[in-house]
Amino acid sequence: MVHAVEAAKRTLQHPSHVPRFCLTVSNVSRVLYFICDTVLWVRSAGLVSGINKEKWIQWATRCYFYSLLMNLARDLYEILQRMEQNTQGKKTKEELYSPNNQEQELTSTMITFESPLFLLYYSLKNQPSLCLDMVKNLCDLFGPLDKLGIYKTNQGLIGLCGLLSSLVGILTVAIPQLQLK
Repeated sequence: MVHAVEAAKRTLQHPSHVPRFCLTVSNVSRVLYFICDTVLWVRSAGLVSGINKEKWIQWATRCYFYSLLMNLARDLYEILQRMEQNTQGKKTKEELYSPNNQEQELTSTMITFESPLFLLYYSLKNQPSLCLDMVKNLCDLFGPLDKLGIYKTNQGLIGLCGLLSSLVGILTVAIPQLQLK
């Protein structure tokens, strides 16, 4: 819990407004999740009776869900920024082409009309840490969606997504360059 509080303090210093907001709200949601989790632990340890377990589980799940949504919003913002940078970069390359060369003109036209999916792929290919963070957050989302009743799904899919999320987490710990900063 202390780590989440410190992370929330650090994210307040982020230079960009959107990531600052998303990361701060995400970290505050994580703090609230840890508080709910602590209340549930106190109940299960028998230290305090009379705690409504289901209510606290729902609150914990909501907090975790909001944290994931904010992380995904930040990922989406970063992806859109990369896509915009790549689009602007291609426009400057297009301007360098000589209009007399038809082959280069055709290539320029093809770059201009590439699908957004190709641009997304290109942007994520150059940012593996962002791609892995997005995959991890998307995989983590299935559990809270099911628990909150927003999107009921198969427990096998939730387990598979949990496994994939854990593998991505292990990979980012093993190779620090893959951690999103």
